[in-house]
Amino acid sequence: MKRLVTRSLLFAVTLAGLSTVVAAAADKPAEVPLTAANQTFDPAEIKVKAGQPFVLVVTNNDPKKAIEVENKDLRIEKVVPAGKIVNIRVRALTPGTYVFVDDFNHAAQVKIVAE
Repeated sequence: MKRLVTRSLLFAVTLAGLSTVVAAAADKPAEVPLTAANQTFDPAEIKVKAGQPFVLVVTNNDPKKAIEVENKDLRIEKVVPAGKIVNIRVRALTPGTYVFVDDFNHAAQVKIVAE
């Protein structure tokens, strides 16, 4: 009887652990790729789900110049060194369009559309 209780308890603990891992994976924000090269962003427009946070994965392909991804309304300002990749966490957005610029080169812009 003691073995049965021990096995049942072990099974319950394992099952609880698995459900925690599955819930954590489900809560992980979506990753959205963005590339900076030749003083422009690619893509120029990104669509995301409104009400869900996401991670903007910014790759700076310029081997010599850093960029600074910025949106003043959202209070986001992040330098991406030359040749590096930086993750930028973005909170859940309300529906609308949000323009991010390279603060070192305002001609480089990307529109993020939350729908």
